[in-house]
Amino acid sequence: MDSTVPRRWEHAVVTGGAGFVGSHLCTALMDAGTDVTCVDDFSTGRRENIEHLLDRPGFVFQRADVSEPFSVTRPPDLVLHFASPASPADYLRLGLHTLETGSLGTRNALALAHGADARFVLASTSEVYGDPQEHPQNERYWGNVNPVGPRSVYDEAKRFGEALTTAEAGEHGTDTGIVRLFNTYGPRMRGYDGRAVPTFIRQALAGEPLTVTGDGLQTRSLCYVDDTVRGILAAAAHSMRGPVNIGNPTEITMLELARWIIRLTGSPSEIRYIERPTDDPAVRCPDITLARDKLGWEPVVTAEEGLRRTIAWYREHTAD
Repeated sequence: MDSTVPRRWEHAVVTGGAGFVGSHLCTALMDAGTDVTCVDDFSTGRRENIEHLLDRPGFVFQRADVSEPFSVTRPPDLVLHFASPASPADYLRLGLHTLETGSLGTRNALALAHGADARFVLASTSEVYGDPQEHPQNERYWGNVNPVGPRSVYDEAKRFGEALTTAEAGEHGTDTGIVRLFNTYGPRMRGYDGRAVPTFIRQALAGEPLTVTGDGLQTRSLCYVDDTVRGILAAAAHSMRGPVNIGNPTEITMLELARWIIRLTGSPSEIRYIERPTDDPAVRCPDITLARDKLGWEPVVTAEEGLRRTIAWYREHTAD
């Protein structure tokens, strides 16, 4: 069994499985011997993310919008609900779809899990903490979210998804878990999805100015996708119901990140400052005590190593 996967499932359904994190989850599960049904509508996911899996025995791709009722050909024993636009460029463009995926989509994925008596894991996000007034953020913090700001379509979709998942477990006894992901990055991120790492790498490799928003002193905590996948599957294998932070507790400012990427790419690019988006969080850093204590998980890939791997991938792929 792949060391990434702490237990063996017979059949997993991954909604949003053609997306960035979802496709890495599909690969890890397949490599460990789990059959996978990948459900995606390609609103933000891409066929090329799962191209390497399409001919493998045990992998099934099903094109569907999970905000509409859907079914799969065989009962799963694990449902990973990762369908959702996740980058600013996507959820600002697809606001209603984001809200429907977080509400109706979560409801439909929960129904699938409940009917099959499967373990269900919701992909939530550090964005439920909003622009936090508590730092670092632990799972007991309720957050500071603007419910009608431009980011609310994503923030509130995930907050509602958490509430729905919790209610489902309480009322129907469905075996559920929630992971709050912090700033995952790595291969297969789209270069124009609006997030800092792919944007900076794309710009640096093209010799363009790196566009840092505001003064660049806002922080994020970057977690390489392989570490994130290990954390998600550790949570799936555990019986814990409540949310757990999956992220890297090492903070970095966006200005530091831009300078680091310029150095690692050997780019002649300079830094250009642009307007900071509305409601952009000033800080972001997970307290991962719960993940360490309950799941035995913590990130192991350093930021420099993760960025080197990601840059190498971008050198070989079109940053679209």
